[in-house]
Amino acid sequence: MAKEDKPVDGGQLDLFLKIGLDERTAKNTVANSKVTANLTAVIHEADVTDGCNRTVGNLLYTVATKFPANALAHRQTLLKYIVSSKIKTPAQLDAAFAFFNKIGPENFKLDAFEESCGVGVEVSAEEIELVVGEVFAEKKSIILEQRYRTNVGELLGLVRKKLPWADPKIVKQNVDAKLYDLLGERTAADDEKPSKKKEKPAKVEEKKPTVDVPPQPSEEDLNPFLIFPQPEENYKVHTEVFFSDGHILRCCNTKELLAKHLKITGGKVFTRFPPEPNGYLHIGHAKAMFVSFGLAKERGGCCYLRYDDTNPEAEKKEYINHIREIVDWMGWKPFKVTYASDYFQELYELAVELIKRGHAYVDHQTADEIKEYREKKMDSPWRDRPIAESLKLFEDMKRGMIEEGKATLRMKQDMKSDNGNMYDLIAYRIKFTPHPHAGDKWCIYPSYDYAHCTVDSLENITHSLCTLEFETRRASYYWLLHVLDLYQPYVWEYSRLNITNTVMSKRKLNRLVTEKYVDGWDDPRLMTLAGLRRRGVTSTSINSFVRGIGITRSDSSTIRLDRLEYHIREELNKMAARTMVVLNPLKVVIVNLPPDVTMDLDAKKWPDAPADDTSSFYKVPFSRIVYIEQSDFRMKDSKDYYGLAPGKSVLLRYAYPIKCTDVVLAEDGETVVEIRAEYDPSKKTKPKGVLHWVAQPSYGVEPLRVEVRLFDKLFLSENPGELDNWLADLNPESKIIIPGAYAVPSLRDSAVGESFQFERLGYFVVDKDSTEEKLVFNRTVTLRDSYGKAGK
Repeated sequence: MAKEDKPVDGGQLDLFLKIGLDERTAKNTVANSKVTANLTAVIHEADVTDGCNRTVGNLLYTVATKFPANALAHRQTLLKYIVSSKIKTPAQLDAAFAFFNKIGPENFKLDAFEESCGVGVEVSAEEIELVVGEVFAEKKSIILEQRYRTNVGELLGLVRKKLPWADPKIVKQNVDAKLYDLLGERTAADDEKPSKKKEKPAKVEEKKPTVDVPPQPSEEDLNPFLIFPQPEENYKVHTEVFFSDGHILRCCNTKELLAKHLKITGGKVFTRFPPEPNGYLHIGHAKAMFVSFGLAKERGGCCYLRYDDTNPEAEKKEYINHIREIVDWMGWKPFKVTYASDYFQELYELAVELIKRGHAYVDHQTADEIKEYREKKMDSPWRDRPIAESLKLFEDMKRGMIEEGKATLRMKQDMKSDNGNMYDLIAYRIKFTPHPHAGDKWCIYPSYDYAHCTVDSLENITHSLCTLEFETRRASYYWLLHVLDLYQPYVWEYSRLNITNTVMSKRKLNRLVTEKYVDGWDDPRLMTLAGLRRRGVTSTSINSFVRGIGITRSDSSTIRLDRLEYHIREELNKMAARTMVVLNPLKVVIVNLPPDVTMDLDAKKWPDAPADDTSSFYKVPFSRIVYIEQSDFRMKDSKDYYGLAPGKSVLLRYAYPIKCTDVVLAEDGETVVEIRAEYDPSKKTKPKGVLHWVAQPSYGVEPLRVEVRLFDKLFLSENPGELDNWLADLNPESKIIIPGAYAVPSLRDSAVGESFQFERLGYFVVDKDSTEEKLVFNRTVTLRDSYGKAGK
């Protein structure tokens, strides 16, 4: 089914057509809300709502799309020069952009600006003809050789270099005429495509020395933090807030505010990781930590761990402790641990100041009424109440004299804005709930929209980094800091981390846990960081994965789970010792080995273990009774099968070749219950197949019995969150428990959290459910690597 085109705003389209844009460009502009807003503002600032000629219109469009953000205060000055035709060519406009980009919001001298842009410089047709003649004289031999294949753009560039303010149309006309005068009419040969031989340079036969091209740096080696500006550069316009009455607020720090900030911070980078203590952290938070802690570390700065604890009903001490534990586990060291509640007094005082400045009011609408009025873009009946009245009511709210739900403090923003985050957001609400950190001192609590930006400013954060869903809150973030004359951090949004076959919505995760679809917040199938840790995933592999995907603003992609698994394998391959476990044992009797004989053989912990390093080996008993995987035996052999079959030999890893001589079947005549085999003590047999195995430590003694939990993708679909009935997509085989696996004796003393590679099976970790009587292993990841094979 074809996608329907979005309806075009007729009013905006007419406005853009009036300034001379062609219909296609005008429609494309209307489809882009950001460019539409910028161009509309430019047209109004230039006072050409009734229209203008196409030349001026095209220049205005360029201003709307390319004007330097750090110098928006000077945009109207440039527009006056364009409308009056003092700046009338793209070259002059580019020069103006370069000038303003260099000076930023600082004052400037008009004569310096006019000189840099060629204002008042008139280049005559005679001057253009003379310079074109000079260029043709310089390039005559090449032009005669290449004829109409000559690079005209290069000729125009040479003229422009000598006459930067010349009219480009007249220059092009002169160049075309000069070409005709020199070459005459185009011939058929001029239109033929040159052969490959003619394209080759004359010295093609000369052999150049071979140069070794260095390999491209891996994704992990690239520095993702180069995109962020230095603290001293935080004088540029952060954002433009478009108000419904037509005026535009351009938010930026004053020189005085920035100088005060830099004096306090010493010019260092200050970031913050601000989780809400109302749940467990997931892998998306790992990216947030990497961005904020990583930037501070890379720049030699500081990163706060700040608990965003403005809602006393949702926060728990359990979550606060968990967050601190996970931050430490992820390898990050906070500069300081703070709470939004540490600033409740300062936030209250700023709210009082906000009321005094006429930017906040006490409102008595219910939640439903606020929602209805916002949908209708209507002002609250109490919006214009006297400042003194709001001050008294806010004090009454603070003293607990007004019932919960009967009053809120709202910011006076713009109820008719196109941005819903400017609809008089709530700054304070009443909650008669003790606070986990602040106690029972307060019964009014600040909202996220009020507290987040103000605490950023109070902590002198240089870079306030968050995910893209907060982008529309930029307007309210900077509006509030602007009206309170507070320092404004640099805000930058990056894409959320989405991974296939899982959900990371806090609401969905909470439902999985509370309705017992999984076994708690640290269930190894979840993408919570506690779950990943319990599964045996290392923090370094998570950080490597996050660094590899980069810090982009592209919000349209979901990262495949196998990409994360690639980084997990890379890490565990270096640190996890090899060992042998048989999940589904099948008994093999070595008939030519006496019952009373047990051999202690050397097995490698690492593939490249040096022979003289005893610490790189462990002992495995080899006796009359060994066990192999049931899947490693078939009654019928085939060419592509390397397991054991009647009359066939295989090599037992680190031990001897064995040959199947007999098979014992159950009463049904099909189920294999035991294999009889002979071993080759001389090892002259060279079978292709190699099997892992576990033997009885001595005749009649059962091998070490362990429980193994095989974890797989929690959901069958790649994007279960998009499904209406997403719970129906749960993978019924996401957790398989094998209670009676056999392991080699050396695993008996394994500690909780210790990782191993079970040969031929995957990577496993000792689970916290292990007891002295029985070890429990969780599968971290299989050995298969689809991402690595497909190419990183």
